[in-house]
Amino acid sequence: MLEIINSKEAPAAIGPYSQAIKANGFVFVSGQIPMDPKTKEIVKGDVVDQTRQSIENIIAILKEAGLDLNDVVKTTVFIKDMNEFDKVNEVYGSYFNENKPARACVEVARLPKDVKVEIEAIAVSK
Repeated sequence: MLEIINSKEAPAAIGPYSQAIKANGFVFVSGQIPMDPKTKEIVKGDVVDQTRQSIENIIAILKEAGLDLNDVVKTTVFIKDMNEFDKVNEVYGSYFNENKPARACVEVARLPKDVKVEIEAIAVSK
């Protein structure tokens, strides 16, 4: 059985997809870009600010599902410029300090809304 997870504290999907889907004990969080859920605008600033907002959006969606970052088992980080990996990694590490999920980080040519970072996550439901 599939359950759609939708948080008003995270930006609404900008396409034909859900913020997250709960299935078979897992919560699959769609890629989150640095969009402020209140203003619906992309966070201005560098990759540090954008990474922080992307993770905050994931936190809001997980909270709606009754979970938190400690339940995350896998993330994928998409960045526009691998030269900014250290900055992304520093912010990421400040959020995932207790639980360190499996992760992939990939440089891509372009991301939605021309953001610098997008992060998706898979969590285990309690």
